[in-house]
Amino acid sequence: MIEPTLNYVPCPGPGGPAASAGAAPATGATHRMAYWEWNATGNPRHPHVVVCVHGLSRQGRDFDTLARTLSAHARVVCPDVVGRGQSDWLADPMGYQIPQYAADMLALLAQLHQQAPIGTLDWVGTSMGGLIGMGIAGQPGLPLPAPVRRMVLNDVGPAIEWQALQRIGLYLGQPVRFATLQEAADAMWAISTSFGPHTPEQWLALSRPMVRPLPDGGVTLHYDPAIAVPFRALTQEAATAGEAALWQLYDHIAAQTLLLRGAQSDLLSRPTAQSMAQRGPRARVVEFEGVGHAPTLVAADQVAVVADFLLAAEGAVRA
Repeated sequence: MIEPTLNYVPCPGPGGPAASAGAAPATGATHRMAYWEWNATGNPRHPHVVVCVHGLSRQGRDFDTLARTLSAHARVVCPDVVGRGQSDWLADPMGYQIPQYAADMLALLAQLHQQAPIGTLDWVGTSMGGLIGMGIAGQPGLPLPAPVRRMVLNDVGPAIEWQALQRIGLYLGQPVRFATLQEAADAMWAISTSFGPHTPEQWLALSRPMVRPLPDGGVTLHYDPAIAVPFRALTQEAATAGEAALWQLYDHIAAQTLLLRGAQSDLLSRPTAQSMAQRGPRARVVEFEGVGHAPTLVAADQVAVVADFLLAAEGAVRA
């Protein structure tokens, strides 16, 4: 079975003294962002690149199932957003926000393009990864190696429900220690049942990259707890004010857009999804019953919807 390669890209902004397991300590004015690359095309310089970006407290291995499917047709690149997975942590916790993440993605795209010219660029973004994608695709003046052709926004839009942010804030960044991977997986499932039905094997596979080892033999969550600092500083007033800017980004997206929604999502409301279908790129909306925030793109029907959209012939996806 194909497995990804782990790679790094230097990004602007100093890293912190403590980096995640497996990453070298950051030095100077840059930090390293890790990314996982999948390629089963037989051509290491394949011109079609699909970038898949995870949610707030997740990491790039979330996309393993989808990436294996897409990798027969494209280079699939799944970054660990800074502060997560195998990436460095930041010196300043207030850097854990969309502008820094978008700058890191521009550095990643530049490196990928230098390695092998990008002819076709697609984006899959779950939750936070979708907001980063809106920042990338919604600013026409950015120095992209190629315009974003097709974009998948997974359970996220310009209007984010405040109650959902409050729910996430209850657990984000809390110090935790687990004796075993299974104990960690069980604890994560207790706060992630909105992801929808998963077999024990599927959930364990999703959970394995979510932990890092501790010196005492236990494990803890993979991410820098400080990612919660700017999240907790956000007020309802600031979140509401930010919606206008996000809608402006969304309205400037030229990419053909697919919006996925968990039918029971508390973060992306149905009225917001309907508005996204009527303005800007006029996203095609697909809902998944029995799922809230956010579809994990592991179930066969979810993978098929995304793969069909990204791999369809030009002009065929709006039918």
